[in-house]
Amino acid sequence: MNSATEFAIDTDTEADAPAASGTEGASLNPAPALSAAAVAALLAACGGGGGGDAPAPAPAPPPAAAAPTRTQAARFLAQASLSSSTAEIERVQTLGYGAWLDEQMALPRSSTNVEWLRSKGFDAVDYRNGFAGADAMLWRKLVSSPDPLRQRVALALSEIVVVGMAGISGLGFRAFAAGHFMDLLEAHAFGNYRALLDDVSKSPAMGAYLTFRGNRKAAGQSVPDENYARELMQLFTIGLVQLNSDGTPRLGSNGQALDSYTQDDVTQLARVFTGWDVDTSVGTADTPDRSIRPMVQVTTRHELGEKKFLGTTIPASTDGVRSLALALDALVAHPNIAPFVGRQLIQRLVTSNPSAAYVGRVAAAFNNNGSGVKGDLRATLRAVLLDPEARSDSAGSDPAFGKLREPVLRFVQWTRTFVLVDASGNWALGDMSDPAARLGQSPLRSPSVFNFFRPGYVVPNSGINAAGNRTVPEFQITTESSVAGYVNFMQRTIGSGVNGNTALRGNYAALQALVADSAALLAELNVTLAAGQLSAITLAALKAALDTIAVTTAAGQANRIYAGVTLVFAAPEYITLK
Repeated sequence: MNSATEFAIDTDTEADAPAASGTEGASLNPAPALSAAAVAALLAACGGGGGGDAPAPAPAPPPAAAAPTRTQAARFLAQASLSSSTAEIERVQTLGYGAWLDEQMALPRSSTNVEWLRSKGFDAVDYRNGFAGADAMLWRKLVSSPDPLRQRVALALSEIVVVGMAGISGLGFRAFAAGHFMDLLEAHAFGNYRALLDDVSKSPAMGAYLTFRGNRKAAGQSVPDENYARELMQLFTIGLVQLNSDGTPRLGSNGQALDSYTQDDVTQLARVFTGWDVDTSVGTADTPDRSIRPMVQVTTRHELGEKKFLGTTIPASTDGVRSLALALDALVAHPNIAPFVGRQLIQRLVTSNPSAAYVGRVAAAFNNNGSGVKGDLRATLRAVLLDPEARSDSAGSDPAFGKLREPVLRFVQWTRTFVLVDASGNWALGDMSDPAARLGQSPLRSPSVFNFFRPGYVVPNSGINAAGNRTVPEFQITTESSVAGYVNFMQRTIGSGVNGNTALRGNYAALQALVADSAALLAELNVTLAAGQLSAITLAALKAALDTIAVTTAAGQANRIYAGVTLVFAAPEYITLK
């Protein structure tokens, strides 16, 4: 893009191979261009970091009876929701955190992805062999659905129990398969993790993605596909190493972490996933029905021999449906699942590097919801979001606490805060995966079953690593290209609409009354976008930049608003959620 003013945002982080590492550069040119002095001041304010400081003491929660302040409510919404508008903040202040969660969890589900695809005619035979409608379907939910907590949790679950659209092969109407999979995650977002695993294991999308759809019992030199059995254990339930209840590794006598399963466990569990295939009793190859119905058992393909894994024995002659149920029961009974899944939910919603005590409290809620039920996601999510560490005002001073806001969440926050409306109902926002020109991330487009970023990712050769081997998943997709691409994309989008489409522009009317007072404008953006995390130094630098833009004309007023919003979205203190 043509730019009169360029500046670089420096970090000391490196992404894992094959991503690049080093200095991250971004071109930014709000209209009119910022002065060199203003840009220099901005850089001075936004640079730097906590590096190797010692962790802060265990935080204290706010008084139980105190109503949240605006900033506290906005911070809570940054973790639990998809935006924090003035109205949303006021709702949290009125209800309190727990009652807001109860209200959100009681909301009925909005229309499903499959229903929307049908309503737009994507069930026509012309769309049998592609993904037409898939990206629009996913963005529509994130941008406009009235149940933001459910959408936030479904997105988090899609990054734990992963299906990447590009890997769904061998099915017709793959957009429907992807939509049905996301509908399952939504349906179980506040349900039980055991029930979620059952539906996921019968999902045509998962069956195609992890290649156990059509899996057959051993015959001659042929053995069952082990892909799903391995990833079900490694990524979706128990992880690679044995864990204590607080998520710390269990160590053997040699001081090394103990494996949670063996190759023999994988081989034996793979025999459970034989005989599963799409349900051909419904629809035809020219309709999407088979891609949105649970897979069924083909009895003649199922391995009926005895199966032994993880200390569990499934007796010989047990049918495929019962074998699956027993296998999932064993995985959910495993002591690893509570800290393994609980820690990842904390990472997706609150902080990348949670303390062992925090993980332990969340795992306890997963293990027992108070009524003796294990796997209750409603209780687990309440534990994640209401924990003293999550709600503490002092978390911002702890260098080990917080997370990078992933690009999808930053973009969706803009769409919801500034009320993006698509009058056509088509939501043609497209695939945002290009890191150089767009977000570098797009829902359900993970490049592998390991998600966009791994939960245990540590930035090599960095200040973060030197500070104590801290896990920072989102840094795995943070590169020179992605930082510059994100800022440039957001700048264009904020001023001109998504993809330059003026019908997909934000509504900034609520900021118009503040435009003449740049300090007041930034104060409002600091709360509604950044949850009050922009420091006084940063706000002063941003004010100096905005004050270079005259507001004597309508165009000038619009440019000041665009610049203010862009600069907040580009600020490291915004991108790092504390």
